[in-house]
Amino acid sequence: MKHPHIVQHPPPVEWIAKERVILVALAGQPNVGKSTLFNLFTGLNQHVGNWPGKTVERKEGTFTFNGTTYRLVDLPGTYSLTANSAEEVIAREFIIREHPDVVIVLVDAAILERSLYLVAELISLPVPLVVGLNMIDVARQEGVEIEPEVLEAALGVPVVPMVATKNIGVQDMLRVVDQVAQERLHCTPKPPQIRADHQQVLDQIVALIDGHVPAPYPNEWIALKLLEGDREITRAMQQGMPEERWEAVYDVLRAHDDALVAVASGRYEWIGRMVRAAVTHPRAGQISMTERLDRWATHPFWGLLILAGILGLAFWLTYTVGSPLQDLLDTHVVGGLAAWARTALAGGPPWLVGLVADGVIGGVGAMLTFLPILVIFFAVMAVLEDVGYMARAAYVMDGFMHLMGLHGKSFLPLFLGFGCNVPAVLGARVIDSPRARLLTILLAPLIPCTARLSIIAFLAPAFFGAAAPFVSWGMVILALSVLAISGILINRIAFRGQRAAFIMELPLYHLPNGRTIGMLVWQRSISFVKKAGTLILVVSVVVWVFSTLPGGSVEDSYLATVGRWLEPLGQLMGLDWRLMVALLASFIAKENAIATLGVIFGTENGTGLAETLAATFPPSTALAFLAVQMLFIPCAATVAAIRQETNSWRWTFFSLAFLFVVSLLAGMAVYHLAQLGGLG
Repeated sequence: MKHPHIVQHPPPVEWIAKERVILVALAGQPNVGKSTLFNLFTGLNQHVGNWPGKTVERKEGTFTFNGTTYRLVDLPGTYSLTANSAEEVIAREFIIREHPDVVIVLVDAAILERSLYLVAELISLPVPLVVGLNMIDVARQEGVEIEPEVLEAALGVPVVPMVATKNIGVQDMLRVVDQVAQERLHCTPKPPQIRADHQQVLDQIVALIDGHVPAPYPNEWIALKLLEGDREITRAMQQGMPEERWEAVYDVLRAHDDALVAVASGRYEWIGRMVRAAVTHPRAGQISMTERLDRWATHPFWGLLILAGILGLAFWLTYTVGSPLQDLLDTHVVGGLAAWARTALAGGPPWLVGLVADGVIGGVGAMLTFLPILVIFFAVMAVLEDVGYMARAAYVMDGFMHLMGLHGKSFLPLFLGFGCNVPAVLGARVIDSPRARLLTILLAPLIPCTARLSIIAFLAPAFFGAAAPFVSWGMVILALSVLAISGILINRIAFRGQRAAFIMELPLYHLPNGRTIGMLVWQRSISFVKKAGTLILVVSVVVWVFSTLPGGSVEDSYLATVGRWLEPLGQLMGLDWRLMVALLASFIAKENAIATLGVIFGTENGTGLAETLAATFPPSTALAFLAVQMLFIPCAATVAAIRQETNSWRWTFFSLAFLFVVSLLAGMAVYHLAQLGGLG
């Protein structure tokens, strides 16, 4: 690909002799395909953590191209570089302070005008920039035609057309990044200018702050941020400048309080020039594919039916594909391993046989049988997210959310709760209103996560046979009904019925990327397996020890003693001491409920745990146990997330007490109604 107005040079001699790791930052607005490109570049050579001192996720990985090692940092998705959120501060501070060798900014070709605002800010920073013009196939579907060479000439930086989901243009991007990093491709960026009537004001601010701007911040960038009213920069400059000099700066800012409009106008005028030069829009009246699909997906009535159908499809796949695979694993793998362990260790001490067969294999093995169910669920969620449907789900749920004083944006973190309650709690950060954020955090544990859903998927078929899908639907409806009622009550009592406004951008639809989805499913599945191999293994062994000591009999063990202390409470719901102990163990991790029952009941004679439980407890007890599990206090990790995000032990204990009471009341109601219905 040729790059007009950009001069290419041969590699300097010193680059041949010296090897170094090149730092590349990946920037872009949300939903532009950053995750896809990051996964394509790094593959499995990546790790996820948090930014230092922040709860924002940090993704980093490495790759090699032309014998050079690159370190790629995926910056949080941001619409601009103004300090309106932690993500925006992290992105700009990393670029300015770490000064990466190359910054790749990914833009959505189908909505180029909106995507270019972030480019308008990045191109003003003293870092080499490469623009990835992603989703050009979606743009063509929408009738938008873009000339990358013209856009490149207008910007003065390399522009690489791409379809990351189809691996188109990725090699071109690697070549251009390599050329820029090795200083074989020199660019002359053409950044936007402030509106002409405020250029003198900008120059005045630059002169006043000269000598007081901390390294490595550029003087003009700081001046622009002061004119924009950026809180972080204003505070830092006020504290770092002599009082009389800051007073002079403040006088200029106060005299030109419309400067924010002048800065933004300059950028929008610049964006307009770029778009007019390089973009051909569809003719007036032409209806795009996204508009046609959204007539149904965002319809107040049909949109809800579509959402319900999608959730129903997820359950159908779970039972038709996941459950048979789970049964095979339970019978042939877990049962076979337990039988093999008993045979192999037949000459050893009985406690060792019990520890391996019942404690390790019975506990952890029962957990690993969940894997087919989790893989299906992770895949369905990944497809919905990748195709662009999740934002529509939030939109159609806006009316329902308003009943609780929330808005559709709260549906996104709550929907994450179907995977795990921890990211649901952490995801509440996207909500601007502190009150709505707190209410979303308090309600997040009522969303049935995959661990709770897998317990239902494990027990419902054993107890209810062909009626298992209806029982599962009922349990999910119970949890969501309790969530709605709880939200209404908490909002009206604690927050006095306040409501929040809802503004959301709906991304364009596009075909899902198999590699991205596969990578996401793989990462989440591996995380689950690691949990089963560490935390759940420890809990299983501890439960086995307490179920064996002091005399070797479960009935006379310490575990039974603890369970019998709780049994009077459990009898109100038809639960015996064994089910109460399983409920208690689920506080560490929800999956421990099944692991604990696997330890208590063992896997002798090749009988699966589900069959053993079905022969031991009546359906009324099973329904009550499932109802309590759906609403019981969340796992320890979720409790820690609630404490972290609310920064309040008072609200954390309120959440625990509220869920404890609600789950017990629901368990009693379900048990006695089932008894009245003749379920035994």
